[in-house]
Amino acid sequence: MTATALRFGVWALVYGTWGARQHPDEPVDASWARTRDQIVEADRLGFDATLVAQHEVNPAGDHYDQLEAWTTSAALAALTENIEIITAIKPALYHPVVLAKQALQIEEISGGRFGVNVVNAWFKPEIARAGLPFLEHDARYAYGREWLTIVQSLIAGRRTTFHGRYFDIDDYQLVPASRYRDRPAIYVGGESEPARELAKDFADVWFVNGQPEEDVRRLVDDVAARHRTGRRLRFGLAAFVIGRESDREAADELDYAFDLASRDVAETESVLSNADPNAEMFKTFARHPHVGTNGGTAAGLVGSYDTVAERILRFGALGIETFMLQFQPFESEMRRFAEEIIPRVRRLERLAA
Repeated sequence: MTATALRFGVWALVYGTWGARQHPDEPVDASWARTRDQIVEADRLGFDATLVAQHEVNPAGDHYDQLEAWTTSAALAALTENIEIITAIKPALYHPVVLAKQALQIEEISGGRFGVNVVNAWFKPEIARAGLPFLEHDARYAYGREWLTIVQSLIAGRRTTFHGRYFDIDDYQLVPASRYRDRPAIYVGGESEPARELAKDFADVWFVNGQPEEDVRRLVDDVAARHRTGRRLRFGLAAFVIGRESDREAADELDYAFDLASRDVAETESVLSNADPNAEMFKTFARHPHVGTNGGTAAGLVGSYDTVAERILRFGALGIETFMLQFQPFESEMRRFAEEIIPRVRRLERLAA
């Protein structure tokens, strides 16, 4: 088991929902007001982090609302006290100098509670319709490596010069740098070989999509075994949680969730038709039916409160330290998790110490 206390985060509701769009108790609502209230409450409940996903247009259809990630994160940073704000970024959409400056500003607003989550773009229309080049999969990672080399240097307060295939940066420095630590945290997502190498070389935390324990074990062991200098690489897992008094109740709720999700056929087909077929995560998703995004319920955090807590500890034993969670209906299930499951996890951690 990891010696560090396990951390729990929530996905911000920037899409309007992370589950079925037909759920009778959760209307699709991607408003600022809802996300503000959700994350302020998550902060009060003791969650450790929130992940603010980035899309400029909603992948389920551009008729759906979509909250902008970076302005939202700046506002959340000002309104919260303890929760870490982790904001996703697709390198194709922002020049590294601009992004680094924004990251340092949110680091300042938050008092040192900010993290950048670098993700490879998979939703082609978002990039191509803006007139930007949508590079093939491995080329996007080569671009992202240059981009992240520059961002990492700038957010660390270093005067930066870089000349590569995609960027030319001459004697650039951003001030103020972080007043609270060396730099904001860097998270990296993606499970392809180029993504693993990027995480090994740059990440403080590598995010793994929700999937069964043995698959997570193989991924964590592979990247942990790669030679790395500097700080220790940590690991995070995305998961959709369904916790109930009994395993039977939770299984029934999962069946209901699958039934509701099956009514979103048009939206699901739209997402898949516009996704890069070489994106590794969609290959993973095809192997593991699930509810939620980024693997969701495939992580197996479905069951009684005790069952879910025990499964979380098993993932912790594999090296997972941060759990980034989805629920539906989000707010009420977030409260249930905080009240019923987190105390059980803490009790198990104490017993294992």
